[in-house]
Amino acid sequence: MAMTNPPALLSPSAVMRDAPVIPVIVLDEVRHAVPLARALVEGGIRMLEVTLRTPVALQCIEAIANEVPGAVAGAGTVRSTAEAQACVRAGAKFAVSPGYTTAVGRACRDLGLPLLPGVATGSEIMAAAEDGYTELKFFPAMQAGGVAMLKAWAGPFIDTRFCPTGGVNAANAREFLALPNVLCVGGSWLTPAEAVRAGEWARITALAREAVGLRGG
Repeated sequence: MAMTNPPALLSPSAVMRDAPVIPVIVLDEVRHAVPLARALVEGGIRMLEVTLRTPVALQCIEAIANEVPGAVAGAGTVRSTAEAQACVRAGAKFAVSPGYTTAVGRACRDLGLPLLPGVATGSEIMAAAEDGYTELKFFPAMQAGGVAMLKAWAGPFIDTRFCPTGGVNAANAREFLALPNVLCVGGSWLTPAEAVRAGEWARITALAREAVGLRGG
């Protein structure tokens, strides 16, 4: 039986509109989760996508959710109903998936968990839209056509908005953000692995502030 939660306070659109960049976070040690989240929040980035790519990811989400009031802990790389359920138990307030299936979409809706489904083709956009999802992650953005693909989609998918992720960085983010069908971008450049390992939280705060300045600049 699907788990149910009260209706989500967030919508996918609200997640995407909060800041120009959603950081894609990979954490190998739980001890880094809270100081990293605090550094990002101090720089103006609240929506934090912690990917389920490491064994400690759920523990990191739980730590951020419990100890960093200004942060909105989210889960990335969500690929199944079971993972969506585990993320909610850990305290995640939104989810991001690398692709889309109806099972994952329905599970997140039953859980009251806002979902940004991953798409790379027109057929996937249509499948997600049939299930009510029109705010989507375009992944892998650069490999799947980049800015040119998003421009091509603007006509047939006029009611769809995207968060391009995958190959997006500080050098090309503005080009994506200038598109009318892009609400934000996702990227890992806000949390360089070497900076996290070294505890260079001031550097991460500075990167977050730069990212906030991308909108309208």
